Amino acid sequence: MHDTPMPADTAQDVSADHDIATALATVRARIANAARRAGRDPSDITLVAVSKFHPRARVVAALRAGQMTFGENRVQEAADKFPSLRAQWPDLRLNIIGGLQTNKAHDAVRIADMIESLDRATLCDAIARAADRVGRLPRLLVQVNTGDETQKSGVAVEEADAFITAAIARFGDAVAGLMCIPPVDQDPTPHFRTLATMAGRHGLGVISMGMSADFEQAIAAGATHVRVGSAIFGPRPTHPT
Repeated sequence: MHDTPMPADTAQDVSADHDIATALATVRARIANAARRAGRDPSDITLVAVSKFHPRARVVAALRAGQMTFGENRVQEAADKFPSLRAQWPDLRLNIIGGLQTNKAHDAVRIADMIESLDRATLCDAIARAADRVGRLPRLLVQVNTGDETQKSGVAVEEADAFITAAIARFGDAVAGLMCIPPVDQDPTPHFRTLATMAGRHGLGVISMGMSADFEQAIAAGATHVRVGSAIFGPRPTHPT
């Protein structure tokens, strides 16, 4: 009796599932170890799997491996991938983590569970209008430009406290915390500490910081959410697939 050969596309799907499941297990173990070294409970750290440009099939592989929270930079790409998956995986959570244009606010409010890039008054206005129309308001994180980089989104450090106070006054408990992306050419730890201190000053519980290269440092500095892409999905394609 001979085994029936597995179709090539099915074999590829199984291989992709295995690769992502293995990568997720490795990242989760690193998160747990980093949390314990910092005297923290690993369950207090949320892993956000950043699936930008990766195909829907790889998101499904991650879901099959138990990953429920995902991050996408582009609203249209997120809208193409995620809404249809919620029926099978009702615990799925989608975070919009990239700079958000005001003309995309309506779609972001409609599909996202969290928007991590609140950074200007015009975007606050657009999100408020969208929330009124859609009848829902995602959780919001204020993005702080801790390196004051002109090419990067986020509220300048010297303006952040006033902006956060105004956002909380407007959106209340929907403002859940802060997010940052440190400069790539600097030690991220001082930036992480700046964000954690600022979150504490405003009584905000969510601190989203740290990516594939530095999430362990972020956890040591107090991160509650880490955004990991390449360590889970592999190198990012240059365009959506």
